[in-house]
Amino acid sequence: MTPRIAFAIAFSLACGAAASDEATGQGFTPLLQPPPGRNGASGSAADPALQIGTAGALPVIELVAPSALPEPIDLTSEPEELYQRLRQGFAMPNINNALVLHHQQWYLNHPESLRRMVERSSRYLHHIVEEIEKRGMPMELALLPMVESAYNPTAYSRSHASGLWQFVPATGKQYKLEQNWWADGRRDIVASTAAALEYLQYIYELHGDWHLALASYNWGEGAVGRAISKNAAQGLPCDYLSLKMPEETRQYVPKLQALKNIFSNPNILANLNLRGVPNRPYFATVTNTANIDVKLAAELAGMPLKEFVALNPAHNRPVIKSETPMVIPADRVDTFISNLEAHEGSEKPLSSWQPYTLRAGEKLEEVAPRFGMTLANLRAVNGINGRIRVSAGQTLLVAAQEGAEVADLAALPEQPLAAETQRIAETAPRLPKVEPTPVVTTRTHTVSKGETLPGLAQRYGMTLAELKQMNKLRADRLAPGLRLTVVVADPAGKAPASSQRTALAEVDSKTAARTEPATVATTRTHTVAKGETLRVIAQRYDMTLAELKQINKLRADQVNAGTRLAVAAPEAGSKPTAAVQRTTLAEVDNKAAAPRAEPAAATRMHTVAKGETLFSVAQRYGMSMSELKQVNRLRADQVNAGTRLAVAAPEPASKPASPARNRTDVAELESRHGKATTESRQSLARSDAKAEAKPGKKGEALLEPNRQAARKPAKLAQYTIRRGDTLVSIAKQFKVEKDDLLRWNRLQPNDIKAGQTLTIQLVQNTY
Repeated sequence: MTPRIAFAIAFSLACGAAASDEATGQGFTPLLQPPPGRNGASGSAADPALQIGTAGALPVIELVAPSALPEPIDLTSEPEELYQRLRQGFAMPNINNALVLHHQQWYLNHPESLRRMVERSSRYLHHIVEEIEKRGMPMELALLPMVESAYNPTAYSRSHASGLWQFVPATGKQYKLEQNWWADGRRDIVASTAAALEYLQYIYELHGDWHLALASYNWGEGAVGRAISKNAAQGLPCDYLSLKMPEETRQYVPKLQALKNIFSNPNILANLNLRGVPNRPYFATVTNTANIDVKLAAELAGMPLKEFVALNPAHNRPVIKSETPMVIPADRVDTFISNLEAHEGSEKPLSSWQPYTLRAGEKLEEVAPRFGMTLANLRAVNGINGRIRVSAGQTLLVAAQEGAEVADLAALPEQPLAAETQRIAETAPRLPKVEPTPVVTTRTHTVSKGETLPGLAQRYGMTLAELKQMNKLRADRLAPGLRLTVVVADPAGKAPASSQRTALAEVDSKTAARTEPATVATTRTHTVAKGETLRVIAQRYDMTLAELKQINKLRADQVNAGTRLAVAAPEAGSKPTAAVQRTTLAEVDNKAAAPRAEPAAATRMHTVAKGETLFSVAQRYGMSMSELKQVNRLRADQVNAGTRLAVAAPEPASKPASPARNRTDVAELESRHGKATTESRQSLARSDAKAEAKPGKKGEALLEPNRQAARKPAKLAQYTIRRGDTLVSIAKQFKVEKDDLLRWNRLQPNDIKAGQTLTIQLVQNTY
């Protein structure tokens, strides 16, 4: 090979290598700049997806803007919808088992049932939520009527339980839900709600656990207490899920938990098309001073009869008795009051019915035509069917004038079973007889300056309506010098039926007659503060509720903050009148299980030890559960070890022997020797008198003079517990507090059993 040929070959190889280097160099250029984007634009130089290399085209990654973070919930603002308010107040511990899942699935598979319950509850839910919140109780209780009655206020069970909260007759009477010929308080929305929450609060304080309280509501506190004692004796857990109980009670709390799970999830409610309930009052109450027909009341309110009855389901008759609160939709109260005033101004009767007492030998066939009624009409009005017999002395409702129709009864609540109706008719107190008209003695009274109609009515043992009717008065104001006809006792000493009052009412009426002219002669103005009610204001100024409403021409029972009211002057001082003393003592003596309104006057701090519960801490310091939670502003029932709580001071263990201890010592003597010695009884009475002179709780100093004057020396009694007795029933029977029974006998709430002997301190009132 010649040198020329070798040079040519070497030159061509060098050119090929240079071309290869040039092509490779082009691949490094994009590494200094970002690759083109999807639309030809340059990407960000800081893109983390850009990696140096020679593997070819770089990946293109689209960056999505992050979603907005959820805004925090302002718990201080008022929710616009009630279910949101419910969710914020849920406080019971959750349970999760197969029964909860079963009931939850059943509700989800029957959305129509849920919708009906929600629709019915919309009338009552705001009132119930308000009452629960006022007492500091968990909001799960607002769902309890769904389990009990499906929110049907006329629900009636085989065990004779009735109303939203399903009270049986005995428990209803125990919580002052009257059941008589006129009405059944168990169906009264306002009264039954207050009674149910009071009862639930009591059994919660008894057990210290909401699930056990709910089981007691369904099964009875005595039965639950025995089940707890049985498990404790065997060393078994004593919580709700561990107790042996009837099938209905075992399913009870899981049903409530299933409803809680559903209403806790707004998405589920939306999918089921369950409309929310506005967070505003649905109704208000109005009290009328005369009997009024249910049909007329609905017309005056401008609402359908069935809707009116749904809000007032307690009435058994087509007439609402005087002084009975009527429930009216909040947006129709003004309409009702103005229409009522116009109707009264036209002097038309408010009721077309009157009570009539059946005489001996009379038959319904004879009574009906006498009042222009058919026999069928008379039977329908009085709920009499073929299985119910009427007898002499029984009260019937008859037409006051011709024209009263059976159609008036079309929308009344379904009446209970015939046997229950007969029981109510037999046990209810008889109404005043209207035929023949009783003969009464009258006299003339000249009105003095400062006297009022309510004061004169009390003075002569009459109702305000009777006094106005007798003198044909329409206005409530009196001019000095006016001569009025009043009723006085007949010469034989027999007062008319309208003047028969209790001994306490007679004392109060005499006191009012002596003091009223000086008290009501002058007035002053009071501006209603937030949270004040008419009843509280009336008590503050030593007035009756009727007087306060009449002076200010009020018909409704509610009053708004900022309203200026005319009240009696001067303001009630440190020395309360007989009426105020009576009210205060009644509130103290009758609060069996209600939470105390005031915490202890002196407090100390307690650090929760491991294993302690709110219930045990409350017992240790002589407080109720609700009182301890209220003082420390707690909503939940659990408390962590190390938490510092404000409690009543001083601690009971640091006190010298108290009257409660003395009572316990006497109880031990009696249990050992059969009866206490006379010296022990006298010593106990003296120590009790000293203890009463030094009240240990805030606010009791004002009540002490009344207690001292009202009580006689204490006596001790022995009571043997019978089967079926509860602490509540025993306390009610002897008019003492449940907590006192426990303290006197050194008992825990679940320790009582049949055959056990209790020592009870009897206190006799002079009233």
